Amino acid sequence: MEPWVLVLLVMFGGVLFMILLGLPVVMAFMTANLLGAIFYLGGEIGILQMIRNLRPSVGNYALAPVPLFVLMGEIMLQTGMAGRSIEAIDKLIAKVPGRLSIVAVLGGTSFAALSGSSVANAAVVGRTLLPKMQDLGYSNRLSVGPAVAVGGIAVLIPPSALAVILGSLAKISINELLLSGIIPGVMMMAAFLGYIALRCWMNPALAPSGDVVDLSWSERLTPVLRDVVPLLLIFAAVVGSILGGVATPTEAAAIGVLASIVAALAYRCLSLKTLFDSFTESTKFSAMILFIICSSGTFSQIMSFSGATQALTRAVVDGTALTPFWIVVMMMLILILLGCFMESASIIMLTVPIFFPILNALQVDLLWFGLMMLVSLEIGLCTPPFGILLFVIQGVLGGRISIREIYLSVLPFIGLQLVVLGLILVFPGLITWLPRMLQ
Repeated sequence: MEPWVLVLLVMFGGVLFMILLGLPVVMAFMTANLLGAIFYLGGEIGILQMIRNLRPSVGNYALAPVPLFVLMGEIMLQTGMAGRSIEAIDKLIAKVPGRLSIVAVLGGTSFAALSGSSVANAAVVGRTLLPKMQDLGYSNRLSVGPAVAVGGIAVLIPPSALAVILGSLAKISINELLLSGIIPGVMMMAAFLGYIALRCWMNPALAPSGDVVDLSWSERLTPVLRDVVPLLLIFAAVVGSILGGVATPTEAAAIGVLASIVAALAYRCLSLKTLFDSFTESTKFSAMILFIICSSGTFSQIMSFSGATQALTRAVVDGTALTPFWIVVMMMLILILLGCFMESASIIMLTVPIFFPILNALQVDLLWFGLMMLVSLEIGLCTPPFGILLFVIQGVLGGRISIREIYLSVLPFIGLQLVVLGLILVFPGLITWLPRMLQ
């Protein structure tokens, strides 16, 4: 066996094996790094080097938007502003067939533009709409399916914490990566809405309307103007400041947090408790993500120092008959497969040191690949058996339907996500034109 193959088995295979055994993700990475430092970085010297790598890995200004974007979403969630915006959209389209399914998609996309957290997105949509949809007799595929699928849109539409992490580790422009996610996010939303409308047209019994209160246009529009438009202005301020080149992602994230606090004060829903809960939850999530990133420096260093990265790059570039296109397709399949079992930030940390040297050697557009990587991670969040959003929705429902039913309900939406991924793969210009406007 070639030495570099053994390194891959120890590092890459070891992490996967320990995660499947039930070891926490952070501990799995740290254990693999410890073994790698002992065997490939010179024992005690390697362990000291691993410790030295921890601070530079997270002492990176480019990662500052991560906790800020998370805090912004938590403020929206804890103060109830997100739930109120979803209820306002419900009143606006009160007489539309399958309206609650459509509200799930529109409301989830709106909150995705404010939170940057897929878990929070799915939880808000699920808690706000699913009990009502279940009571009205909605089909699982038009109730549970949209609630799960729309959660993942937060991976794409800025503010996206995962986009910041990927851009930082893979040396992709964070500005461009954040902006490039808008187009596929909108494509996903349109695909979900089209599917729901088609199913409701073919079989209205899948989404019973229930008792619809006849509201005047004033009663429909007032909640939207009061509870939705001001929040969308926060999104416009965050994205507009990046697109206009007047703010870095970190500055834009700080603007978003400040605007969220001002909005909560204006709505009179900010209290010391909600502020404390927002900081507590964002600290927990950010600490988990940053702890995983701490492992990235040593992981990459071991792969490079042992020669595994260089040998694997040569093997793929020179030793296969595959074109760059098919190598990219193979990488996408690996990412989706990993998403069935692992958390998204862990997948980024695990694959970036392996994939991106190969992509650089093949002269692949890293922005294009990075965006497709985010889409693949979004699909992985919804993919059985262990996609995290499946279990978020199961928790929201409190066991009212089986996990098997949740799996079946999300399959059509996974198919739609794969179609969007395929379009981006074949037509890169769909997503690259918007960030290129910055140049």
